[in-house]
Amino acid sequence: MLLLLLPINASGQYFGRNKVQYEDFDFKVLRTEHFEVYFYPAESEAAHDAARMLERWYQRFNRVFQHAFKEPQPIVVYADHPDFQQTNVISGLIPQGVRGVTEGLKNRIVLPFAGIYKDNDHVLGHELVHAFQFSIMKSRKKGFVVTNEMPLWFVEGMAEYLSIGPKDPLTAMWMRDAVLHEDLPTIGKVSRDQKYFPYRYGHAIWAYLAGTWGDSTVAKLYYSVLADGWQQGFSNIIGVDIDSLSKDWQHVTRQTYGPQLVGRTKPSEAGERIVAGQGGTNLAPAISPDGRQVVFLSRRGLFSLDLYLADAQTGRITKKLVSSDTDAHFDALSFMNSAGSWSPDSRRFAFVVLEKGNNEIAILDVPSRKIERTFRIQNVDEITHLAWSPDGHHMALSGTSGGTSDLYLLELNNDTIRQLTNDRHADIQPAWSPDGKILAFATDRGGGTDFDELVFEPLKIGLYNLETEQIQLISMTDSAKHINPQFSSQGRDLYFVADPDGFSDLYRYSLDAQEFYRVTHIATGISGLTALSPAMTVSQNTGRVVFSVFEDAEYNIYALDPEQAEGILFSPDDAGYMANVSLPPVVDEHQGVVEGYLMEPEAGLVPHSELSLSDYKPKLQPIYVGQSTIGVSFDRFGTQFGGSTSIYFSDLLGDHMLGVALQAGGDIKDLGGEVLYQNLRKRVNWGLSASHIPYLTAYMASGVVTVTDGNQQFLARELLLLNQRVYLDRLNLFAEYPFTMNRRTELGLGFTRISYDVEAERLLTTFDGIVLEKEEIDVDDPSGLNLVHANLAYVGDYSFFGFTSPIKGRRFRFQVEPTFGSLQYLTLLADYRRYHFWRPMTLAWRLLHQGRYLGDSESPQLTSLLLGYETWVRGYSLESFDLSECTETEDPNKCPEFDRLVGSRAGVMNVELRLPVFGNEELGLINYPFIPMDLVAFLDGGVAWTKYEKPVWKLATRSTDRVPVFSAGLAARFNLFGYLVWQVYYAYPFQRPDKGAHFGFLISPGW
Repeated sequence: MLLLLLPINASGQYFGRNKVQYEDFDFKVLRTEHFEVYFYPAESEAAHDAARMLERWYQRFNRVFQHAFKEPQPIVVYADHPDFQQTNVISGLIPQGVRGVTEGLKNRIVLPFAGIYKDNDHVLGHELVHAFQFSIMKSRKKGFVVTNEMPLWFVEGMAEYLSIGPKDPLTAMWMRDAVLHEDLPTIGKVSRDQKYFPYRYGHAIWAYLAGTWGDSTVAKLYYSVLADGWQQGFSNIIGVDIDSLSKDWQHVTRQTYGPQLVGRTKPSEAGERIVAGQGGTNLAPAISPDGRQVVFLSRRGLFSLDLYLADAQTGRITKKLVSSDTDAHFDALSFMNSAGSWSPDSRRFAFVVLEKGNNEIAILDVPSRKIERTFRIQNVDEITHLAWSPDGHHMALSGTSGGTSDLYLLELNNDTIRQLTNDRHADIQPAWSPDGKILAFATDRGGGTDFDELVFEPLKIGLYNLETEQIQLISMTDSAKHINPQFSSQGRDLYFVADPDGFSDLYRYSLDAQEFYRVTHIATGISGLTALSPAMTVSQNTGRVVFSVFEDAEYNIYALDPEQAEGILFSPDDAGYMANVSLPPVVDEHQGVVEGYLMEPEAGLVPHSELSLSDYKPKLQPIYVGQSTIGVSFDRFGTQFGGSTSIYFSDLLGDHMLGVALQAGGDIKDLGGEVLYQNLRKRVNWGLSASHIPYLTAYMASGVVTVTDGNQQFLARELLLLNQRVYLDRLNLFAEYPFTMNRRTELGLGFTRISYDVEAERLLTTFDGIVLEKEEIDVDDPSGLNLVHANLAYVGDYSFFGFTSPIKGRRFRFQVEPTFGSLQYLTLLADYRRYHFWRPMTLAWRLLHQGRYLGDSESPQLTSLLLGYETWVRGYSLESFDLSECTETEDPNKCPEFDRLVGSRAGVMNVELRLPVFGNEELGLINYPFIPMDLVAFLDGGVAWTKYEKPVWKLATRSTDRVPVFSAGLAARFNLFGYLVWQVYYAYPFQRPDKGAHFGFLISPGW
């Protein structure tokens, strides 16, 4: 019970997915004036560059916030995202879309390198803003209280604005889309509706605030909101309330983007729409060489991005190719910056998966949907793009190693790998020319990239000659991005996505004429999930072009035939680019502080000589203090004190954790505590715990006696007080080995001592409470128990959780636990659960058995199992029973209706039909995510028995036999602000006809 005060578990969870430490990282510490950068040798060069970037960002934000760190800021960097997903700094599982985290307990920043230095610089700046936010909060008394009022757009948008500035093509695209589709929300709606992405809308709102009232407003507003709350904080600084601010922002945004949309093609007219709808996430299209089929990623199944196959002409979905929900070959599909590639014969498809802590290449036979083989590329931990060669013998790929991205060539026949580039430049998205001699790719090479000053050009198109190993660069302008190159079917043209006018469109480059042509002129843009995600593909044989378009906050897939993809001659206009990417209100160049420091990359950079290096040495530090409690009680027998406290320690990397909890009662005998240590550094997670927990139970009996005092006799009250303490002393050693993120085995070995201390006291008092006599009575303590127990469990969790309970997948736990010592017995547990998701409903069922066998399994010293636990069979809870329900028997202490619920062994079955009534747009009949609610129809059943009393297998509502019991009814589960799940139910227990249907409630998520 005391363990609940600690934020760590003694032996893992009953269910739950696993964070697997596949690799053993040897961390070093790189120190600067204001930072401690934790890294491992493979990423040394990138980490040194990151340390210099951080000092530059610190000088910038120190000026903005007028705030200095009191101690060095810790930041933990990983060479790639698969490594980052193994971190223990953040306890939970990390999705692919998370590119960095700043946690609040120790204000630690943790992030992976992206393989693109410009992206690294942005994420470092973004997360450092959060570190400043936390540091400022901690310096103010009301900081963490007021922070709960701050919507996500406020904190994330601030980080985006201070790290990107007032010019950003991606945010501008989102705002144009909102204006075009008349869906520009109020600021209040951005604050509460998950539909409006807080990063993009927050960036736009902060650009408006800073552009209107000056960049100094950023810090002033933050300090003001911390001091005086949300509404008053805004009013103090800008003099208007949120509603007025919202109307002004909407007006200026429409005025800015409305004219930009004039004369441009609506997204719905960008080409022939072939895939749309179904959740709005249709990404990374890859058309087959014969032009007949297209593979794409989509979240049609709600819970994960899966690979689908569609007809490239009609868009009809023919099959789901791969789902990371169910495929046993890998842990997850890679989707953030990755697109797959077809074999030249259009029969096989290669794509990137995450398996055992690294990216691998999987080859899928499309007709059979079977994975033929996988490739693990040595020394390449993250793979972002694939390109199958025209001859079918090679695979070009972009891979990240040591935090930098390079091009590689895989020989499919013998699995040999050739590294084509090897430097700090970003080299991504390779594509083959039809003759197999040239690889086109996107790169930040060029005169504008300087690794001394750490400035980087937008990506250009590079042409890598495989014979000469020379690289030719192609770009329309130095200010625009050029990504996702694809050769035409004849090899005389190169298609790519670029934004020379601030809009991401499809362009064509004639290799013969060396001229650029704009193919599309879309009001929003051609885009994937991020600004650099692949979004376009060309059929090698037919020349058909397929691309994803951002449309009404969704991603839909369109196509153009080659004759439609000729385009018009294009000449870039840098002035037009700046105007179209500037977030409103558009202000003069270099007017603000933020725009100014972004134009001065050399300011704040420190030389390499100011960096010092040392080994990492784990040191436990307090990281969390639980809420302390204290209580005082008074009565005529004295004053009683009690209380509890807990504290949690960890090293900076989260590999070592120590929890200590204490509780105290009114006597020194009531002192209790627990110490728990966990080591999470390697794949085998292990730990040990020791605890001493007293449980005090008090009994009192009273009567009236005659007392003789000399010659007088009078009546007095006699009180017999009995205090029984049960001491539970435990020592446990536990370990778990995760096979994958879904399956693990658990081992445990422990010793438990149960001892007793009984105190008896007799009191004589007058009827007005005056103590006449007090004496202690000797009582023999019951003999204690010494138990040695071991356990072995196999656990799997492939489930997906909704708002109140799992709604898809499966879970299972099989466990054996022998016990030796004063009592000897064997405990078996089998628990299997399945969830069939039929959007929006879920049909869930569970089969469970728990029982003690052999030896002393029927000892009265062991607590019996009770079917009436409301998480097992509703309608039979202990407190709901009444003596009137009991059938009279020869033994007056027997109640067959209740006794059949108790045993040393139990079997349970449950079936539920779950319907989310209140939720969000994706999961819920009514879009009301503030208090999500599920309506549940249920059927529960179970049977309990012992070694000597076997179950009677018959269906009977009135029986004194040990028959199975059932109940059915309705329940409503509420998620109360994300803290707990509260369930109220109305159950009819079939084996309690006299009781009938009745209400009950419990606090527990659905099974």
